[in-house]
Amino acid sequence: MLDPGKPAFTPKKGKTSVVMFVGLQGSGKTTTCTKYAYYHQKKGWKPALVCADTFRAGAFDQLKQNATKAKIPFYGSYMESDPVKIAVEGVERFKKENCDLVIVDTSGRHKQEAALFEEMRQVSEATKPDLVIFVMDSSIGQAAFDQAQAFKQSVAVGAVIVTKMDGHAKGGGALSAVAATKSPVIFIGTGEHMDEFEVFDVKPFVSRLLGMGDWSGFMDKIHEVVPMDQQPELLQKLSEGNFTLRIMYEQFQNILKMGPIGQVFSMLPGFSAELMPKGREKESQAKIKRYMTMMDSMTNEELDSSNPKLMNESRMMRIARGSGRHIREVMEMMEEYKRLAKIWSKMKGLKIPKKGEMSALSRNMNAQHMSKVLPPQMLKQIGGMGGLQNLMKQMGSTKDMMGMFGGGGDK
Repeated sequence: MLDPGKPAFTPKKGKTSVVMFVGLQGSGKTTTCTKYAYYHQKKGWKPALVCADTFRAGAFDQLKQNATKAKIPFYGSYMESDPVKIAVEGVERFKKENCDLVIVDTSGRHKQEAALFEEMRQVSEATKPDLVIFVMDSSIGQAAFDQAQAFKQSVAVGAVIVTKMDGHAKGGGALSAVAATKSPVIFIGTGEHMDEFEVFDVKPFVSRLLGMGDWSGFMDKIHEVVPMDQQPELLQKLSEGNFTLRIMYEQFQNILKMGPIGQVFSMLPGFSAELMPKGREKESQAKIKRYMTMMDSMTNEELDSSNPKLMNESRMMRIARGSGRHIREVMEMMEEYKRLAKIWSKMKGLKIPKKGEMSALSRNMNAQHMSKVLPPQMLKQIGGMGGLQNLMKQMGSTKDMMGMFGGGGDK
């Protein structure tokens, strides 16, 4: 579904390639241009930025600021109002300077309007870009198909970058954009910062889209962080679905080792929003440490029981006293435990893949669920529910898929 059947043009190091960015205003196009340049710069390329957006006040300032911060050469003008002229001059200048990647930022508008497409077409004709990248805000949902199609009809869109994938937007629009432009998604923007920019990988994206979390990423993290001798036991516990306070304690220990804490949690279905609100990772870490102090005051019986009823008021009072915390905090921790236990129980019967056997997991998609997530035009294009089920079968045995998530056989 996310494979348009042909790869995007890939610029080659040492040879000048011109890449033109198009998209509506507010899609994060200018920031994405810099991220794209910065990504290639880190890999040893010599990129340069050209601001051919003369429509939006402050566009050149923004590009200039971003480029200066990332130490990337840039070109633009406060005086010249003709975007075509600026684009041509910028491209020529950087070709002479032997830059191997010249990125042209074009004007966006609030909506698809004739003037925008005419300007884009002219800039494209004048600079003859090797690749046109359509930048799309992931949260626009159903409008994505029409928007992407309108751009494709004006310029030869060859690739898509989906931005703002850090929030709750699931990015179903990305599927629409691929369908409408017949071009692959090549990167996704996951935040404001320069390095919050990832090469697009279909499997984790689709599983996140389906609300299953990025299982393969999570499993890789487990393989990376959890000591080898503890892995089989942890994965066994995962598949049994019994969640004790001791397991929670061990997971908290692992989480504190797992690098950017929010990223790890965003991979797990249901974990991220409550326990790890974005931008509040430090507070979340402090909270986890507080919980662990309280659990240090528990008995083995309490830690190993999966029955929350065991934790009566007198036990909670004892734990609060022993850890120097308020009973209210112990109750709050028990609520968190119940919430996580509920999520954990959904993993019951999960077939745990060995390292390197991720494809089975990432293929595991329930066709019913998928049909709700897909934009209607996309579903229609692949032949409705029947076409979708066939597609699922091609991606792997449906029984296998459903069984893994407790769906119990073909639907």
